[in-house]
Amino acid sequence: MFRNLRFFHLDGDWPDSEEAVSEKLQRSAFEPCGPLTERRSGWVPIDPESSDSLARRVNGADLIKLRSQSRVLPAAAIREELEKRIEEYQARMKEKPSAPEKRRLKAETRDELLPKAMLKSDRIHGYVDLKQKLLGIDAAQNAAAERFLLHLRAPFDDITITPMQFRRPVGELLNKIFFGSAPRQFALGHECRMQDPAEPRSVVRWTDFDLNDSTIKDHVANGMRLTHLAIVYDNLLSCVLDEEGVIRKMRFLGADDDGDDDGDPLTRMDAEFVLMTGTLRHMLADMRKLLGG
Repeated sequence: MFRNLRFFHLDGDWPDSEEAVSEKLQRSAFEPCGPLTERRSGWVPIDPESSDSLARRVNGADLIKLRSQSRVLPAAAIREELEKRIEEYQARMKEKPSAPEKRRLKAETRDELLPKAMLKSDRIHGYVDLKQKLLGIDAAQNAAAERFLLHLRAPFDDITITPMQFRRPVGELLNKIFFGSAPRQFALGHECRMQDPAEPRSVVRWTDFDLNDSTIKDHVANGMRLTHLAIVYDNLLSCVLDEEGVIRKMRFLGADDDGDDDGDPLTRMDAEFVLMTGTLRHMLADMRKLLGG
């Protein structure tokens, strides 16, 4: 269900029931793109086959989902058609179009092609942990998280949302795990990324390597900064944790899809959500003990 997680702190009163959350989100519910609309985003039901609710409360957390729909209109397609129209203009007017006329032709071309463009959608899951007042967004890129936040702030304008922070840098924990001095529940994985502090473009990556190799550790010992590190938490969760506290490539060990589709999808989704939220509560609590906050 979730592959990546960016965490944010919520300051304010979150609704006390699943129905109240859904009612709030309904103010920014998803509507498809119109003929001249390039992109639209809004909230959609978690499981439309079982309920129209825009939220699902399980294990003390609310699961929500943002859908974004956009029209696929490549710039090359606009240029191709625009060139043809400029040639027609020159043949008709016996002169090249002026700069304002070119802008008008381009806008006219775009408006005529846009309704014919194909539609595509993407969906971003998020969840709110009610007790910890934390929001987790499944977004690998910051732009996707910002889109999610933009549409969440609209119906919840009385709630302040800020990035989750610890008192000390997450990089301290990455170094402890890397050099084997972290608590036993934080085990070293097989992937990392390092950066030269003096030259930000100088980045070194290792994937599927034994990171206990002294030649790899020497890079950090000699001044390279560890920015991403694969870890295994409590023999349950494998992921890549970066220095900003973003979780990537999240996977629960032993929970791979075995191809059995006979079970109820909603029941399976709930079970996965319970496992994820429960594990992350423990992991974040352990990180707070080590880093403060």
